[in-house]
Amino acid sequence: MGDRRIGGYDDLRRYLGKRVTDPKATSYRPVIALFGMTLLMALAASFAVYGTPFTLQGGEWFIAFSMAILALLKLQNVDSFATMFLNYDLLAKRWVPYSYIYPFAEGLAGILMIAGALTWLSVPIALFIGTIGAVSVFKAVYLDRRELKCACVGGSSNVPLGFVSLTENLMMVAMAVWMALGAFGLLPVGGHGM
Repeated sequence: MGDRRIGGYDDLRRYLGKRVTDPKATSYRPVIALFGMTLLMALAASFAVYGTPFTLQGGEWFIAFSMAILALLKLQNVDSFATMFLNYDLLAKRWVPYSYIYPFAEGLAGILMIAGALTWLSVPIALFIGTIGAVSVFKAVYLDRRELKCACVGGSSNVPLGFVSLTENLMMVAMAVWMALGAFGLLPVGGHGM
């Protein structure tokens, strides 16, 4: 335009005086979008199966769908995820292959929990990876006071490591405990109305 070269979309926005998002800025948008969609998916599945969106099964599906989608995002680029994960996960720092196993384990546990199958396998996996993850995040963020990016939505995210990451891991642990108690008949698992 005139003597000035406008090189692309961001340059054009700057030229027009419009706001341009910093690609390196931290953002919770990916996590909000993910949990919002998995919540709606769980409510929709519950409605389709039980005729109401508000069921215990819907709550279980929300966590299991979230686990499966989080695993999918990590599996898009396992190397990138593993590199970020190694910055804070206590087990991955000691045994690097764990950073490559983790997304597959999370995905397997999530899928099995969605199906309500092989609880004897899904519960220990979720309990193991969720507990190590929660302890690792707590140590890195709240004890060591490190400012890191979370690998929870894949290795290219700008989501800060902190409360959201800790919550993700604690949800996984809670789901594993809930399903274990349900498997022993100590709690209702799935089913109608809350």
